[in-house]
This record gives sequence, structure tokens and C-alpha cells, in this order.
Amino acid sequence: MPNPPATRPRPAALPALSPTTLLAVTGGQLVAAPRTSPESGGPAAPKDVRRRAAGQRTARRAPTNPYLRLLATPGARAFTAGNLIARLPMGMLGVSAIIMIAGSRDSYALAGAVTATGLAATAVVAPFTARLVDRFGQARIAVPATALAVLGSLALVLCVHYDAPAWTLFAAYAATATTPNTGGMSRARWAHLHRGDPAALHTANSFEQAADELCFMLGPVVAATLCGALFPEAGTLVGASLLMTGVLVFAAQRTTEPPPTPRNRTAVSPLRSPGMPALLAVFLATGAVFGALEVVSIAHAGGAILALQAAGSCAAGLLYGSLRPARNVHRRLLLCLTAMTALMSLPLLAASSTASLPVLALCLLLAGAATAPTMVTGMTLVQRATPPGQLNEGMTLSVTALLGGVAAGAAGGGWLVEHTGTVFGYAAPMSAAALALAVAAAGAFRRRPE
Repeated sequence: MPNPPATRPRPAALPALSPTTLLAVTGGQLVAAPRTSPESGGPAAPKDVRRRAAGQRTARRAPTNPYLRLLATPGARAFTAGNLIARLPMGMLGVSAIIMIAGSRDSYALAGAVTATGLAATAVVAPFTARLVDRFGQARIAVPATALAVLGSLALVLCVHYDAPAWTLFAAYAATATTPNTGGMSRARWAHLHRGDPAALHTANSFEQAADELCFMLGPVVAATLCGALFPEAGTLVGASLLMTGVLVFAAQRTTEPPPTPRNRTAVSPLRSPGMPALLAVFLATGAVFGALEVVSIAHAGGAILALQAAGSCAAGLLYGSLRPARNVHRRLLLCLTAMTALMSLPLLAASSTASLPVLALCLLLAGAATAPTMVTGMTLVQRATPPGQLNEGMTLSVTALLGGVAAGAAGGGWLVEHTGTVFGYAAPMSAAALALAVAAAGAFRRRPE
């Protein structure tokens, strides 16, 4: 019987192959191997391994400084640069107008009246401008509003240069009231980008307050230098150019702009939000601190010494932003107001006990250390009390209250200087700080959930 043919052994079944499997011959046998090892985090690694590796790389790249982390937000550096350019003229235009008008008409009374009229017009117009910004978007409203304000500044220059009647100066400077609140728009962008992150918002508010202090510290110096070194109108012209340029750069950053919120019939003003009226009263009294301190210090020792108060506030604001946000923001506000009241007594003690300007300068530096933390904490409460779609209007209301307080404090401080002297004039900012503390301590604003 014939032998059956020899059967060939069946080859072993090949393993299931994936698109990332590599076939190779090793020792005469065909083997399958992954193209990359899972540990390398390459394409063949499991999704959780790749995600973990990506997270580790991101953690290694993340800066530890809270301000560097803040500016690492996509688009943040661009709109911050535009905002700082637009904000510097806020400290320039008022001083430039006073120097220009007083030099041309030989009347500081007229110059002061013109700038006061512009401040009053801003207090009326600014909330409506902010409401339009919330409703139609920052870029659509801020650019034309700034253009109108710049035209008002140019009209003021022409009226002064060609010796126009005095009433034209008031009309021209009142036209600058359409200037948008660039600081409020910047804070609204941070609130949009970091909603739900209290630590990032705390750092952002501290950064914005420090930027305010820096611009109001440098602005008058730049304005006085330009007007003195070039010609009296130079400060206003440069300030208007910087304002228009900065707003254009800021508005061009559309990716970080909060979406507009069309108003409906049921929407009410942030002024009616629970706790907002009392918060605005605190801002009004805080503004009186700044206005009185400015007038009294200029009368006592000249305007240059005020830079130290702004420098102290700027440094304190940056340091405050690196701290953890408060769990109880209302209690933190009371602590800040208490510190401001205590520190505002230092200039009064220095002026009454010694005639040394270095001692007074040191006291002003220390007095400024509490102002920025107070403003940052107050702005945080305003953001929480304001409906999300009305942030620009809510923060502009707080700025308007602050400006009203500045005007009232300047008037009160000037009256004390004229009737009692500069030494007792320093009682005005201390009294205004105590009033702000009393309003906050009275619990007049309803506490919202922390």
C-alpha cells in the first residue's frame, strides 16, 4: 500500500496586525513589533499614556510666576500692549490741558474749570458708552468713540492756539467724554478668558490696577516734559495720538473679545444689582482719598512727590496679585480699608511733626501701599455683583464713582488748605478713608455667595 504523501506543517497563525505594526525577519522567522514603544509616547502608545506625557510636557513649560502664566494666555500680550498704550494718555491729557490753557490764558481758574467740566461730562457719558460696548462689542463701539474723543482734543488745541472764546474750550473738552474705559474693557477680557478661575482673575485684577497706577504715575511726567521741552500743545497732541493708536491695536485683537450681549426688555442696569449701590459709595469715598491727597500734597510739597504714592501703590498691587485670592472677599475689603485708613494718617503725622520732605515722602510711599489692594478687592466684588453680560457697564460705573470722589476730595482738600493750611489738609484723605471703611463695615451691601 503506497505511503501517503508527507504533510507539510501548517505555519503558525500570524498575530493580528494594526496600522502601526512593523513586520521584521529575525532568526529566519517572521515577527511583528510595534513601530514605537508605549513608553516613548509615540503613535503606538495608548491614549492615556500619550495624554499623560503631553500633560507632563505642558507642566514643565508652565511658568511659575502668576503674571507670566497670565500673559501666556493666547492673545493676552497683544491686547495688553494695546491697552497700555491707550491707557497712558489717561494720565497725560488732564495735565496737558491745564498747562496748555493756563499758559495761553494766564488763568489756572479757567484751566481747572475746563478740566472739571470734562470730568463731569465723562461721569455722565461713560456709563452709556460702556452699555453700548456690552451690547454691540468692544471693537464696534470703542474705535468710533475714541475717534470722537480725539477730535475733541484736537478742537481744544485749535481753540487754544487761535485764541477762541472761552466757551469753546468747555465745549471742546466736554467732547472728550466719549473716551471708552479701556481699563474696564481689559478687565472684561480677563473675566471672559478666565471665567471660573478665581486665582487667575485675582492676578488679572491686580495686574490691571498696577497698570493704572503706573500710567497715572508716568503720564503727568511725560505730559509736563513734552509741554515744557517742545510747545504747550505737545502733550495733548501726543496723548491723543497714543490714545487712538492704542485703541486700534486693542480692538484688532478679536479672538479675546467677549461676545456682545444684546439687551432685552427685562435687563436692568447693574446699578440695581444687590450690593452695587453700597459698593459704589465705597468707591466714591475712596476716590475722595485720592483727590484730597493729590491737592494737599501739591500745595504742601509740589506734584513730584505724588509719584512716590503711585509707586507704592503699584508695587503693592503687584505683590498682592501674587498672593492667593481671599476666600471671603468682603472681609478682605474691610481689612484693606482698615489698613488704608491707618496708613493715611502717616502723612498727617509727618506734616504736623516735622518739616522734613524725605520723611513725608516715605510716609506717602507707605500710604500708597494699601490703595491698590483696596481697589483690586473692590473691583472683584463689582465683577461678582454685575451680571456677566454687563461687565463693562458695571466696572465703568465704579470708575465713574471713583472720579466723582476724586472731584469731591479735590474740592474738600483745597478748601482745607485754603482755610487751615496744608498740614491739617492731610486730615481730608484720612477722613475719606475712614468714611469708606464705615460704609463697608455697616454691611450696607448684601453679601453674595463667595
